[in-house]
Amino acid sequence: MLTLLTLSVHILYATVGVGIPLMIMIAQWIGIKKNDNHYILMARRWARGFVITVAVGVVTGTIIGLQLSLLWPNFMELAGNIIALPLFMEVFAFFFEAIFLGIYLYTWDRFENQKKHFLLLIPVALGAGMSAYFITVVNGFMNAPQGFDIVDGTLVNANPVLAMFNLAAPTKVAHVLATAYMTSAFILATIAAFCLIRGSKQAYHKKALHMTMKIGLIFSIAAALIGDFSGKYLAEYQPEKLAAAEWHFETERGAPLVMYGVLDEETQEVKYGIKIPYALSILAFGSPNAEVIGLNEFPVEEQPPLEVHYYFDIMVTIGSFMIVVALLYWFGMRQGYSFVTSKWFRWIIVLGGPLSMLAIEAGWWLAEFGRQPWILRGIMTVDQAATSSDYVGHMFVLFAILYAILMIGTLVILRKIFANNPVEKELAKLDAEKGGGQTWKS
Repeated sequence: MLTLLTLSVHILYATVGVGIPLMIMIAQWIGIKKNDNHYILMARRWARGFVITVAVGVVTGTIIGLQLSLLWPNFMELAGNIIALPLFMEVFAFFFEAIFLGIYLYTWDRFENQKKHFLLLIPVALGAGMSAYFITVVNGFMNAPQGFDIVDGTLVNANPVLAMFNLAAPTKVAHVLATAYMTSAFILATIAAFCLIRGSKQAYHKKALHMTMKIGLIFSIAAALIGDFSGKYLAEYQPEKLAAAEWHFETERGAPLVMYGVLDEETQEVKYGIKIPYALSILAFGSPNAEVIGLNEFPVEEQPPLEVHYYFDIMVTIGSFMIVVALLYWFGMRQGYSFVTSKWFRWIIVLGGPLSMLAIEAGWWLAEFGRQPWILRGIMTVDQAATSSDYVGHMFVLFAILYAILMIGTLVILRKIFANNPVEKELAKLDAEKGGGQTWKS
């Protein structure tokens, strides 16, 4: 439970840490191309807030590293020399990102050419993406272990590079990146929509909302397409995980996709669920008549917990909902429909940010619980890997308090930063800089 708590907190900061740099890049690029102060200010303000989330993300990321050794000593003893390389590379990628982010932040008024200043964002975004890549391939390795031999219970002939290019990595990395960009865009759209609801007439917020909703639409569709590839990967290499997520118990052709519902585990009957005919066969193999392996084909002790179905439902429902909302926004804006600027629709957009974060959490819970009982699939179970210490419960309470302080502190500091620097004040400052010719040769 302690690892679940830590990962659940860290994933929020990690998602923002991966996604926001791309939003900053796009905003500044549009600002340069259109010679528009509003987009330049978006980049400045988002970068300022991003630093706070990065700082807290460092803390939670460091805690994960410590907990790997403290809570999972047997796993680290077995696989530590494999995952050490990608973990080190993840730290390197983070420092690469942090160095250029620091330079970017402290050189706003030192570049006469804005395009040169924009170039500093490229390593920031690359570092964030590479950080996500290296940490995700570790997760991929735990799902599809390779690059070693097991002799008498000992891992030998370790090849960390081969282990990093495991079969699970491509779909996992692609999905992590797409959902991080999608979620970050919708979080920023939430902020812009909320400011407009509160009565702001600033074009800044309207432009921020328009830009982030379009980006959110692109990456939400991308996430759905990559999710389809993920389903096909599971059908081929982790069929028990797919079967548990779908409450699919008996092997059959033309298998339906089950959404929602309540399961009677004794009879394996799903009540109140929605069955979509042939959809699971299509998701798994791209054919309505394909045979999908049922969960009953696997030993009971190797079956994932059946609650992963609820995580799948949450993830898919929210993802589909956000695609619809973003499509309605895009279509409404193109056609000039008034509902797009109505309060009720903007409240829906406001909900999009928190809901997207919930979908991220559900997706990771699906990934982690769906691999159980294995921590290293087919080789080591969670029970075999975990510490036998009696003090984990005490640590859970202490870390829960720490995370509450960090999360509340993040919100308080961000609110104070932007309350003390309203958009109007910063726009006036940017206009003065532009008028003075300080930083605006493009």
